[in-house]
Amino acid sequence: MSKKSNLPDDAETYHNRGNAKFKEGDCHGAIADYDRTIELDPDDAKAYCNQGKAKFKEGAYDDAIADYDKAIELKSDYVEAFYHRGNARFTQRDYRGAIVDYSRAIEFKLDDAFAYNFRGYAKYKLGDPDGAIADYDRAIELKPDFAVAYYSRGNAKSKLGDHAGAKADYDLAIALNSGLAKAYNNRGNAKFALGDHDGAEADRKRAIELDPALKRFVDSEPD
Repeated sequence: MSKKSNLPDDAETYHNRGNAKFKEGDCHGAIADYDRTIELDPDDAKAYCNQGKAKFKEGAYDDAIADYDKAIELKSDYVEAFYHRGNARFTQRDYRGAIVDYSRAIEFKLDDAFAYNFRGYAKYKLGDPDGAIADYDRAIELKPDFAVAYYSRGNAKSKLGDHAGAKADYDLAIALNSGLAKAYNNRGNAKFALGDHDGAEADRKRAIELDPALKRFVDSEPD
């Protein structure tokens, strides 16, 4: 005889348990609970969005996008679903699709620094460093302690040949997050371009100390 669960058969309880499992890193268990939530309440947009996040963590990007699609179908102004669908598309290198989703997220939430930052990164990937810088500027305006946005803006400035501007942004990124290994590496590249070879070597050494995997890429283009 099968053992019955003592869990009340209501959508909210399964949804909450799914959230707890997700936070614990049990994405498979979370997905099962979100599935049950949706069976009990097919109009729960949040359950679809959270299930998409769990599937994304599992690497099931197409399935995650399908869940975000459904969440947006149920709630057309769902900022979080647009943002996360943008992340899934970005991961699949669909940068144009990601930009569309980040733009929709921004349309509904004008102060979303993360959406501006990732939209900037997608623009950078598409070869539009000027557009990227405009988005990084806005992300930093909204969140002045956004170390990754300074780092990314430095990369875009470097791509444009503005090595002094890039170095200034890497300085700020490192001041905010001293463990950002790639910022040291790319600041080293900027210093080298500016003729400070000793400073470049010191930064590259520090980058490798923080992340030994960077040893292969110390002379690489900023990314």
